[in-house]
Amino acid sequence: MSNQAPKMTITTLLLLLIVGLAAGFLSGLIGIGGGIIIVPALVLFLGFSQKMAQGTSLGILLLPVGILAVLQYYKQGYLNVNYVLVVAAAFVLGGFLGSKLALSVSDEKMKKVFALILLLISLKMLFFDKSKPLPAKDPAAASTNIQQTGQGLGEK
Repeated sequence: MSNQAPKMTITTLLLLLIVGLAAGFLSGLIGIGGGIIIVPALVLFLGFSQKMAQGTSLGILLLPVGILAVLQYYKQGYLNVNYVLVVAAAFVLGGFLGSKLALSVSDEKMKKVFALILLLISLKMLFFDKSKPLPAKDPAAASTNIQQTGQGLGEK
């Protein structure tokens, strides 16, 4: 496969819009999008190479595409800004190291690595996750907690 994305035809544009809407919807609904939705969709529906799909998905992350969903979670007290900043900083380094490794292996191997990781995550979630009781949600307490500490609900 080449390093070229398909030409921007009306069909390609419509498929990209559908992929974006699906990824955005699922991101807001259950917190997934980029790697799990966008990468497979670009490979399967638009014929992208694995690396082109991964690069495109990462390019989408550069934009504040989830800002409206983030604001909804923040307003309800489900966003810990301190944790976001720590994970985001680590994500920068991890993304750099992961991209260096991904670009050093063949496209076919990357497809297999990608599929294996999705499979392992799926198996863990289906068979090995224990459900934990959620704390009772008190909107007033959540708002005060965010204002005083910058921390939201769901802390451990």
